[in-house]
Amino acid sequence: MKPQIKNIADNRKARHNYFIEDEIEAGIVLQGTEVKSLRMGRASLKDGYAKTQNGELYLHQVHISPYSFAHYDNHDPLRVRKLLLHKREINRLNGKISEQGYSVVPLRMYFKQGKVKIMLGLARGKKKHDKRDTIRERDQKREFERERKHQN
Repeated sequence: MKPQIKNIADNRKARHNYFIEDEIEAGIVLQGTEVKSLRMGRASLKDGYAKTQNGELYLHQVHISPYSFAHYDNHDPLRVRKLLLHKREINRLNGKISEQGYSVVPLRMYFKQGKVKIMLGLARGKKKHDKRDTIRERDQKREFERERKHQN
């Protein structure tokens, strides 16, 4: 049986700004009001990144809006959240991050069997000319598909 996956948020800018070389699925430590807000789809991964501290991986600058029905004890929207990974995965990521130009960015957040998961990408930054090449390739592919569809 295939696990039930419900998408919460995507980071479309990540694939535009970075070359994604590897993807890792991680759990995330959340408060109750954060989960309720995520069920309403109120999250933004746009400026997010992950960083290691004391041998653990933490998610920074991911915005989860405050839950509108909680009057007190609501969460801070930009708080630092701990990611749940195996030690060997953290060590492997840490080795890659220490290389020049690599970072870990969130690609998408989703519910998988009732648990919030986040897909992280090991990313290397694109230069301006790389971004132009990517846009050019995408436009050429789109034009080719349009021509092929028109011929059929």
